[in-house]
Amino acid sequence: MTQQADAIGLFPQMDLSRRGFVVTTLASGFALSVQPAQATVVTDSEGLVEGEVQIPVADGQIPAYRAMPDKGGPFPLLLVVEEIFGVHEHIKDVCRRFAKHGYFAVSPELYSRLGDVVHMTDIKEVLATVNKAPDRLVMSDLDSTVAWAGQHGADPKRLGITGFCRGGRTVWMYAAHNPELKAGVAWYGPLTGTPNEAMPTNPIDVADRLKPPILGLYGGKDQGITADQIDAMKEKLKAAHSPSEIIVYPEAQHGFNADYRPSYSPAAAADGMKRALAWFKHYGVI
Repeated sequence: MTQQADAIGLFPQMDLSRRGFVVTTLASGFALSVQPAQATVVTDSEGLVEGEVQIPVADGQIPAYRAMPDKGGPFPLLLVVEEIFGVHEHIKDVCRRFAKHGYFAVSPELYSRLGDVVHMTDIKEVLATVNKAPDRLVMSDLDSTVAWAGQHGADPKRLGITGFCRGGRTVWMYAAHNPELKAGVAWYGPLTGTPNEAMPTNPIDVADRLKPPILGLYGGKDQGITADQIDAMKEKLKAAHSPSEIIVYPEAQHGFNADYRPSYSPAAAADGMKRALAWFKHYGVI
C-alpha cells in the first residue's frame, strides 16, 4: 500500500490527495495575531545545530524546527508541540532552550495542511483553523517525527514531549496514544471540551489510560481552564493511580510561559522550566 493510500485510510475525513500542504516552510518572526510581540527571552544557538528540517509523514512532508547539541549524541528526544499560533520564533526559542540542556528538541508544524496560522491576523480564523486538526492526524505526524528523529541524531528510546496551549492538550493525548513515551510536560493545555469529529475525546476522558507520567502546569487565573476542570482532572488521575501531577500557579494567566505576550509570568515560567527539566530527568528521558 502506498503512503498516500495509507494516509487516506487513516484520515478519510480529509481529502489529502487534493488538499496538499498550505505551509511548506516555516515562517520567521512572531505570529501576527498576537502582535505587537517582543520576546524577553532570547536563546542563542552557540553550541547547537539548529534550523528548519522536513519531516516525512503519511501523505508527504511537513516543516519542523530542530535544535540539538553540536557534539555527541544520540540525544534524548523531546517533541515540542506548538501553541495555536504555529511554529514561530517563541517555539523555536523553546527548542533551543531544551537543546542547551542536552536534548534533541523538534517542533513539527502540525497545522501545515490547514492554513498558515503564523500569518493570520484574526484570532477567530486561527482558532477555526487549528480546531480542524484531527487528533489522529496529529498523533500520526508526531509518530513520524519520532521515526525521523531517530535517524538524525536522537534516541527514540528516551522520548519526552512538552507542549503549550493546544500543544499542552496534545501532550496528554499523546501520552494515551504512545506507551513508549517516557514522560511529558503539558503547559496550560485544555482538559475538557465538546467532542467533535476532529477531537472525539479530551484529556479528562483518557486520564485512566495514561501510561507515561505527565506533569501539568496551569495558571490559577486562566480564564479558559477553570479550577473545577483542573480538580476534576486531578481526581481522575488519582483514581487511576497515575504518577502524573498538576501544579497550579495561583497568580498566573493562560500563556504564562509565552514571554512575547502580556500574559508572561517570569516567576511561573522559570519555575515551570525547572520542574520540567527535573521531571524528564526523574523519569529517564535524559
